[in-house]
Amino acid sequence: MTGTSDAKSEGTAEIKNAAAPTTGSTATGKTEAKPKDANTLVIDEIREHCRLIERTVVSKEPRFMVRVLRSLFALRKKINVAILRRLVHGFYTHSVSQKQTLLAYLDQAAEMDTTEGGSPTGPAPPNTRLRGAKSALTPLLPEVDAYLQLLIFLHLSDRGSTSALTCGESLVAKLIAYNRRTLDHLAARIYYYYAMAYESGGRASEIRGFLHSRLRTATLRHDFEGQAVLINCLLRSYISQNLFDQADKLVNKTSFPETASNNEWARYLYYLGRIKAIQLEYSEAHKHLVQSLRKAPQSTAVGFKHTVMKLNITVELLLGEIPERRTFLQKENKRALAPYLMLTQAVRSGDVKRFDETLENYAPQFKTDHTYTLILRLHHNVIKTAIRTISLAYTRISLSDVAQKLSLDSAQDAEYIIAKAIRDGVIEATLDHDQGWMQSKENVDIYSTREPQLAFHQRIEFCLDLHNSSVKAMRFPPKSYNQDLESAEDRREREAQDLELAKEMAEDDDDLM
Repeated sequence: MTGTSDAKSEGTAEIKNAAAPTTGSTATGKTEAKPKDANTLVIDEIREHCRLIERTVVSKEPRFMVRVLRSLFALRKKINVAILRRLVHGFYTHSVSQKQTLLAYLDQAAEMDTTEGGSPTGPAPPNTRLRGAKSALTPLLPEVDAYLQLLIFLHLSDRGSTSALTCGESLVAKLIAYNRRTLDHLAARIYYYYAMAYESGGRASEIRGFLHSRLRTATLRHDFEGQAVLINCLLRSYISQNLFDQADKLVNKTSFPETASNNEWARYLYYLGRIKAIQLEYSEAHKHLVQSLRKAPQSTAVGFKHTVMKLNITVELLLGEIPERRTFLQKENKRALAPYLMLTQAVRSGDVKRFDETLENYAPQFKTDHTYTLILRLHHNVIKTAIRTISLAYTRISLSDVAQKLSLDSAQDAEYIIAKAIRDGVIEATLDHDQGWMQSKENVDIYSTREPQLAFHQRIEFCLDLHNSSVKAMRFPPKSYNQDLESAEDRREREAQDLELAKEMAEDDDDLM
């Protein structure tokens, strides 16, 4: 019995060992695939982008290029010098001079990494091949070449390399030499990053002439995406240096393309809102800022939306309106808009002292948000709100008491301010200079005035503008709807055949009779 059990156990062990796969192989005898490292995954993603760009060139469909550019923001965070070296060695197999030029830029970036304590990256392995054997000796497509150099330019800009502008200038020089419609979307994005690189170095004014020349060329070539990006870059350059007159002239002399993307429309409407707010056209500024918020991405671009909201809240207060409280209480807005909530509460209550304290405490942030000069104009609105509250609370009040409530120097200043408020229609009251008091009149029914009609007209106009912009934003299919329709020549031929057939049938009927 013992020998039998030992034989059974040995047989069972042999069966288990035979069924167990060996290390590094599967049941079918195939070796397990090793997981790819992060750099290889990024390179595979870039290769797929290059295929999409080639597909754009072949099919003349810009949507593939737009898909590539849409993922550029996330991709630029993943690339490093090692990845870019492999890309240069793998793609630039047709030209040694271009390869050496691009590797020189990357060598400077590698030296910066070594100086800052990072790990130096050596040259790429010699067997790096990202192109086929047949296409290895043919030049790259201009679109693919520009895209790869754009990745290098973005990495150099993010690292703050001194060679970033040199790389950007050589890239822009390549774009100027080509006149290809498939390059329009990519060229527009390159112009944007090129302008941002100069702005980060405090040299934005140096390339305004270049941007104007490219805008003229894009207009002549009907490059709508390029026009939108270049107009926004010029407006940003003018507004950053407080050249609002030049920015307004640019807006009046150019027409923003209707087919531009929503992101470019959002930027353009924000710049328009800033220009109109400085020019005291608060109603137009408010309309543009609301449209900018609607055009902006709903789930991303939080910083841009906060910037627009801050300016929009200030403009609403200048219009005499109070923003909705839920705008300040939203989770993503609560911290960013906290100073503006305190400012709104001070304006709403007409508390001059509280307004001055808020302005003094948050003056650096207001200057950073470029709303400080507009907020200074709110001081008069706070005083008007306080005067309106006083006129509703008191039938008669002395000018000295008004000066004390408004923190004014003398009763004479209070008299001047009240007289201006009466002239502007803010309050219904009379002044007695001899007795030194203000007499409030009875409240007037607001529905007997034109204010409800004007407010209703403003809302209708806003809804109509929203409807028109929604209709313009709709995408329609290309002009292929008439392919199945009958042309005029086909119709004439068909009618001639019908006439001949009718004649033959008539002749057959005559023969039978």
